[in-house]
This record gives sequence, C-alpha cells and structure tokens, in this order.
Amino acid sequence: MATLTKTKPKTAKADKAHLFVWEGRDRRGAKITGETRAVSMNLVRADLRRQGVSPIKVKRKPEPLFGGGKKKITSSDIAFFSRQLATMMAAGVPMVQAFDIVGRGHENAAMQDMLLSIRQDIESGTAMALALAKYPIYFDDLFCNLVAAGEQAGVLDILLDKIATYKEKTESIKGKIKKALFYPVAVIVVAFIVSAVLLVFVIPQFKDLFSSFGADLPAFTLMVIGLSDALQTWWWAVLISLGSVGYGIAYVFKRSRPFREAVDRTSLKIPVIGPILHKAALARFARTLSTMFAAGVPLVEALDSVSGATGNIIYQNAVLKIREEVSTGQSLQLAMRQQELFPHMVVQMTAIGEESGSLDTMLAKAADFFEEQVDNAVDSLSSLLEPMIMVVIGGLVGSLIVAMYLPIFKLASVV
Repeated sequence: MATLTKTKPKTAKADKAHLFVWEGRDRRGAKITGETRAVSMNLVRADLRRQGVSPIKVKRKPEPLFGGGKKKITSSDIAFFSRQLATMMAAGVPMVQAFDIVGRGHENAAMQDMLLSIRQDIESGTAMALALAKYPIYFDDLFCNLVAAGEQAGVLDILLDKIATYKEKTESIKGKIKKALFYPVAVIVVAFIVSAVLLVFVIPQFKDLFSSFGADLPAFTLMVIGLSDALQTWWWAVLISLGSVGYGIAYVFKRSRPFREAVDRTSLKIPVIGPILHKAALARFARTLSTMFAAGVPLVEALDSVSGATGNIIYQNAVLKIREEVSTGQSLQLAMRQQELFPHMVVQMTAIGEESGSLDTMLAKAADFFEEQVDNAVDSLSSLLEPMIMVVIGGLVGSLIVAMYLPIFKLASVV
C-alpha cells in the first residue's frame, strides 16, 4: 500500500481567520443574523450568497480583551475532531462540508482556524492527507498515512473511524497514567506546603516562648528552629532553587535521550507505578499496531510508527529491534519473544494472530485487556494512596509538633 512520504512540506502560514458578525435576508426576505469565521469579509459575503442569504452588513467582531481567548490545540481536540469527522463521513456528508461544519462549530478558536485552513486546501484540490501533513505537530505520520490509505482505497470513512477509535483509546490511556501519577505528586506538594506553613508561621511563635525558658533546648527542637530561621531568611532562594531544578530537569529530559532513557527505565521499576506504566506501554503497542495492520500498512513500516507511540523509550528501543528482526524475515512473535518486555500472553496471541491471519483482531483484544488492567490498577492505586497521604502528612506535622513540645516536657520533668 502506498503511504505518505516522510518528507512533509513545511507548515505554511495560512491567512489568519477572524470572526465576523453579519446581517442579511433569506430567500423569503426575513431578516437573519449570525457569526462566521473566515479569512476576509469578501469570503463571508460569498459564503452567505452560496447559502441563499443576501448580506446587508458584515463586520469583524472585536477580539476579546487579553489575547483573544485562543487556547492551545490539545491531543484531546484532535481526538474529538477525528470522531466528529468520522461520524460525518460515515453519514455521507461531503468532506469539504464536514470540515466546514466541524471547524465552525469548534469552541477552540485556534482549532477553528486550522480546520478551516485545511478545508480551503481540500477545496482547492489538495488531498486530505497532504493538507493534514502541513500540521505535523497535530497530525503525525500514523494519522496521515492512514488517511492516505483510506483515500487511495476509497474507504476513508472506515479508516477515519479506526483513527477516531485509536485516538480515543490513546487519550483514555494518557488520562489514566496522569491520574496514576497525580497522587504521588499530590503527596509531595501537600507535604511541602504544610511543612512550609508550619515552619514559617507556627514555629517562630514557639521560638519566642522558648527564649524565656533560659534552658538548653533538645537537639531535635534546635534543628527544627534552625530550619525555620533558614526558611524565613532564604525563602526566595529556596523557591528559585526549586524552580531552577524543575526547569533544568524538564530541559534535559526534552533534549537528552540518555537521560530520558534512564528516567523511563527507572520509572518502570517503581513499585505500584511501574506495573501500570508497563501495561500502558503494552496497550499502546497493541492498539497502534492493530490499527495500522488493519489499515493494510506493511508490518515493517507499521512497526516503525508503533515505536514512537509506546510512550516509553525502553519499549521504543525494543520495537525498533523487533522491526529489524522482522525486516530480515523473522516472524513477529519470535522477535517479540527475544525482547523480554512482552508477557507470554501477548506473544501467544500474536502467534495465533499470525497463524490465523487475524493479527489485527488479536492485537485489538490484547489492547482491550491491558487498557482494562490499567483502569483497574489506577483505581486500586487511588484507594491505596489516600491513606498513605494521611500517613505522610500526619508524620510530618506530628514530627514538628513533637519537636516543639519536647522542651515543655523537659521543663515539666525538671519542675
């Protein structure tokens, strides 16, 4: 099957679309009003005439204060768009009209601009896959190749439905992973905030009280008071240091593959969290490969796209090694068996799929299984970490309280 070339055209800056408000009369002479997003006022007038509306007044709507209210286009926007377009194409709505309906109806102005620009390209004769390829940040190789396959085979509505399902499943897995990682981060942040509040506002009150005792304080109490004094004096340095460390880690993570590989390998070994990340990577692998294989993409080429969709460099490297083995004639299940990352069940289902000619179906079942496993694991993690949060915060607060009451207990024993 022919696929879209990897050499994508540079993203062309399309003319910026604006929101216009208009007044006009329909075929019966009744006065109507509305809003239309377009590049120019002339295009709005032309579009209204095509719809049988005689424009009376057209003017650009003032942009809202503070930046026009545009939001960043997210992967959830792309997933929602995929499902809308798939539904309309399956219902027999022409492609240009479908883009027009979805684009004008989208709440995100940035998404509207992009979809209406793609619609203009398609209306001028550009293939949909090539029009999408102008926006590689939002439409990756997998998306564009599947669209190209659907256009060439005349089954674009079917392929769009597969893309929509794939995007929805992928977004669901991402949401579950974020939910799984949220609780540990929440424990750290809440513990830090509670400790900072106690050290800055509560401990100084006890310090003033202890200064009137005229006795030596316990070492633990002195340590906590010293920490409180340091935080009050150098709070700005602490904030700058935390921000610098966070920015530095994010910067290195984006630009250093060895660092990312070390982080991904370590994350897979974290108790409780690691197994969830393993299952999520397996679900993405199975879902992506199933979608591409069902679309008729050759296995070697499909594995190339799958490697980047696993969400983990360790699995990405493993899939690239599998691709090398498969390209030399080895079966997929044997290549997977050699990597030691894929459970026996996945390997066996792959073997059955290869032997029966239903590899896409078996991989889809495997993806369903692991997605359900991730869902159950995240729910269990939530239940497990809720009491853990209470233990951590209680331990920190309790330690600070004990440090402050030790001098009082010491004084009482002397009296």
